[in-house]
Amino acid sequence: MSEVGRVNASGLKPVAFVHGLWLLPSSWQPWREMFEAAGYATLAPGWPDDPATVAEGRAHPELFARKRIKQVADHLQDVLERLNVRPALVGHSFGGLLVQQLAGRGIAAATVAIDPAPFRGVLPLPFPALKSAWPVIGNPANYRRSVMLTLEQFRYSFANELGANESQRLYDELVVPASGVPLFQAATANVNPFTEAKTDSRTPRRGPLLLITGEKDHIAAPAIAKAAYRKQKRNKAVTRYLEIPGRGHSLVFDHGWRDVADPALAFIKEHG
Repeated sequence: MSEVGRVNASGLKPVAFVHGLWLLPSSWQPWREMFEAAGYATLAPGWPDDPATVAEGRAHPELFARKRIKQVADHLQDVLERLNVRPALVGHSFGGLLVQQLAGRGIAAATVAIDPAPFRGVLPLPFPALKSAWPVIGNPANYRRSVMLTLEQFRYSFANELGANESQRLYDELVVPASGVPLFQAATANVNPFTEAKTDSRTPRRGPLLLITGEKDHIAAPAIAKAAYRKQKRNKAVTRYLEIPGRGHSLVFDHGWRDVADPALAFIKEHG
């Protein structure tokens, strides 16, 4: 909550960054520095029980287990509603789904969802996405566990467009275990009418939305983001779609992160 107090005291427009599975809030640090240099106050609220460091997360994988989509969304809403001004939201992967849910609840001044996880009504399930999720959903017992990716699995799912050295460095510096529940929830969203993997894409409270995807993403392939765009563009608010050529799921934290951060910042400046 200290971040909320700092942002409120600043008097600046707030931007909140939401991470996805296998990462921590610290993965957004370069983005935060860039947005703060542009005149915004930033915060990166974690998921419930997020540890402070990657080392602590790897030492205590139980901290991540059993975190459900609605539990995380409700936690984030509780944090963001303490801000004096509605924030712009930026989310990646499952964070991209979460910020769309929060926008549908009227929390956001503007929203950027990057390589977002699918929600109910998004039908494509490309093979690379299924293969990326298989280390978790391939074992039903993982529903109640946290799961750590191996380096090989990380290279396929996140870093397929990166060299071996950069993949190793990012894996060592950023990757932590992740709750298995959200992947099971997303995988069954279209057959479960009570799923938590859903969003209100038509409400006038949603506000402006930019969907960004990487052309070579394995986890959230462009077909998933395009299907989300087709759902979201029915909203009366501005809805835009951008595909970044030659980029995989690591696009927000690898060497080319500015290619994504620049259009995200431009959209928030224009619409936030």
